[in-house]
Amino acid sequence: MTFALSPQQTTQFSDAGAVRIAAALDAGALGALFDALSGHAPAQAGTRLHGVAALTPFLAADGPVGCAAAELLGAAARPVRAVYFDKTAQANWAVPWHQDRTIVVRERIDVAGFGPWTIKGGLQHVAPPIEVLVRMVTLRVHLDAVPADNAPLLIAPGSHRLGRIAEADVPAVVARCGTAVCRAEAGDIWLYATPILHASEPSAHPGHRRVLQVDFAADELPGGLEWLGV
Repeated sequence: MTFALSPQQTTQFSDAGAVRIAAALDAGALGALFDALSGHAPAQAGTRLHGVAALTPFLAADGPVGCAAAELLGAAARPVRAVYFDKTAQANWAVPWHQDRTIVVRERIDVAGFGPWTIKGGLQHVAPPIEVLVRMVTLRVHLDAVPADNAPLLIAPGSHRLGRIAEADVPAVVARCGTAVCRAEAGDIWLYATPILHASEPSAHPGHRRVLQVDFAADELPGGLEWLGV
């Protein structure tokens, strides 16, 4: 599958750090993605996915999801982390403003600049140097419509260009950058610069807000570290 960002979309991504790809998945592809995710219902605040072979055709560089990442990272783009989210009446959480700061690796190998280390969902996570995150992209594939009252992601446009932001500075950065609301229809993909500041409020009318979030990278890691992959 091929896909091309328009010059306007490329500029928007560079400037704001996010761009919406409307109707990226048609009804058939969306149904097939639901089938691929069957049996992996999100836990209380999301399920980290690994070894789900049915996702491979979607996330490959020539697949309906991976091709969007390949537009920015090239044909070497590969999925390196996937999380499946859903907000329901039973799990209707809020996420404060933050940057995603960790990656998933195959095993712990102490390399300068990488740390601290944590285990999440049984997987080995580590905070890499900011240069690693800057060269990644994050895709959010929307399986449900996300209007203003169904907890759309909030982003601070341009914050992806500010490097690693100290937690104490986050409120001031958000105030300076402003807030953009990332509404979506089912089948849309939002493409983000991985270090962008983002947040999420509880859904005002919780039903379903299923999102497959996938981080992509094209670079190898140093010192023997390896991406775990999806």
